[in-house]
Amino acid sequence: MTRILLLGGTTEASMLARTLAEAGADSVFSYAGRTAKPVSQPLPTRVGGFGGAEGFAAYLEAENITHVVDATHPFAAQMSSNAVHACDAAGVPLCAFERPAWQAGEGDQWLHTDSIEEAVNALPDTPSRVFLAIGKQNLAAFAAKPQHHYLLRLVDAPEAPLPLPNTTVEIARGPFDAAGDTDLMQRHGITHIVAKNAGGAGAAAKLTAARDLALPVIMIGRPQVPERPIKGSVAEVMAWLSHPAA
Repeated sequence: MTRILLLGGTTEASMLARTLAEAGADSVFSYAGRTAKPVSQPLPTRVGGFGGAEGFAAYLEAENITHVVDATHPFAAQMSSNAVHACDAAGVPLCAFERPAWQAGEGDQWLHTDSIEEAVNALPDTPSRVFLAIGKQNLAAFAAKPQHHYLLRLVDAPEAPLPLPNTTVEIARGPFDAAGDTDLMQRHGITHIVAKNAGGAGAAAKLTAARDLALPVIMIGRPQVPERPIKGSVAEVMAWLSHPAA
């Protein structure tokens, strides 16, 4: 009997959750617990980590999970790695449901970096106004360049003092549009944008706005995770669930 664990937190995960619910599939939706009020799902939902790969494997066995779909954020590398190792240990088939990375187009001024640290180093030394569109997990690294004013857009209001001395915080949940992001950047006098290459349509508006405003984008590449099958649509995932060896 099939029982599916869906690792979520993305738009793709929510799309798949609706399809699984409509199909009456025995499924569990798992949130990492990074946001205070995650989007409600039409599936039984758990929140929080598993206790590393070993704890993850124990959960799979205890809950009789037969298939795992990793639809976490492309930068949730630790969770994705744990999922691969746990599924290998438990003998449970795994696939990733992953959106394609963004690609620079005509008129884009992107500087590609491989890490948060490289992105920090790529910022100018002269005081600038930076739209730091990377979420809240990696802000501390940018304290190495405290001369800049940082604009942050977060889903939840910060519960503790931010590690950056000169910031403005906008509380908002996507998807966003290019007109709104253009207005945001103009209002705050943004000169540089730092973004993670998450892909997808919901957060791409800032890149369109950057192109229209001729602003440079420091683009952080996706982290490496162990090899696993990757599917690009709900239909592909549903087909894999029927034939997980494919």
